[in-house]
Amino acid sequence: MICSDKALYNNSLGVALVLMLFFAFYFIVARTPDKRIFANYLRSRRLMAGALLTLSANYAVHLFVSPRFMWHEAAVMMNLSTYYLTYWFFSCAFITLLNPNYFTVRRLLECIACWLAYNILSVTLLLCLPRGVMQHVAMLLMALWLISYGVYLSYKIINTYHQAVRLFDDTHSDDIAAYIHWMSIFTWWAMIFGVGCGLFTFLPDRYVVLWILSSIPFYIYLFCSYLNYLLFYEKVEHILEKEMTVEANTEFEESEMEDMPAYHSGIKEQLGRWIANESYRQQGLTIEEMAASLATNRTYLSSYINTVYQMSFREWIVSLRIAYAKRQLVEHTELTVAAISEASGFLSLSHFIKIFTKNVGCSPSTWRKRSVVNG
Repeated sequence: MICSDKALYNNSLGVALVLMLFFAFYFIVARTPDKRIFANYLRSRRLMAGALLTLSANYAVHLFVSPRFMWHEAAVMMNLSTYYLTYWFFSCAFITLLNPNYFTVRRLLECIACWLAYNILSVTLLLCLPRGVMQHVAMLLMALWLISYGVYLSYKIINTYHQAVRLFDDTHSDDIAAYIHWMSIFTWWAMIFGVGCGLFTFLPDRYVVLWILSSIPFYIYLFCSYLNYLLFYEKVEHILEKEMTVEANTEFEESEMEDMPAYHSGIKEQLGRWIANESYRQQGLTIEEMAASLATNRTYLSSYINTVYQMSFREWIVSLRIAYAKRQLVEHTELTVAAISEASGFLSLSHFIKIFTKNVGCSPSTWRKRSVVNG
């Protein structure tokens, strides 16, 4: 590596190291609201700090010791070992945000045991195999192991995320899932970036700087996302806690449902009256509130909506609100789109326009103009 390449390599390492250390210590020491409910958010943030500190240690070794120039194969194995532990910290931090019971001492000990086994095998291969092709094959196999582990953890995060989204959509008319959408974006980004870590570590030294520089926006996005999520965390966590309590009674309710007819004779009429009364326009409507007004249980109602309408509760309510908004746009041209949005039950005009456009294919204003012109 020529001097300019080495200087760029060291400078990029230095910038990335400073940023990661700042983010890690901020996650550890920054205060959160003094409420019990934020304990899980703080736990997740500290787990993420563990990931950043692990990577920082790796970056510091590369910056001040430069192992890639002394024993390249050992430096590659050190990188793979670092990523193995980092993957677990990242996945545990994210899953903990959506499942407060996920992080346990047992899981931590199992992770440490597997990581130690990975390290012992890596060192054994380095010391026992002759340098050259054999060591390169061994490193490639260890990298494939690491990548498989990263994909597996990413699958667990995505699965947990989709379970949370289904839960929100089946119980709330508002798009609660929008508050956690950043986790899905970041998980896919992290999986691609994490797999890249395992592959880029084999690149010649002059190209490794590309991976280091690409990590900077990655960690900035992570930091900003955690800060922004603090604004919505309490609302999401309240829902998760409540639903975890409800789940304790779900099996009993489902066993009762097995003894009922496929469709209760009165539910269709009850829903018809409920729709005729335009009760779906209530902002912040939940399936629990709707079930109470229909004198039925929420589990049965959710199952009925999913089966009959082939939609989640939120999608069904949105379809009713969109239909109502369409009627108002045509029948009451004196009303503004904002007024119709609020009357339809949407929390904000921007959200209404986004949902309307997604479902109808054009904005409310455009749809109104076309409908009026076409009579």
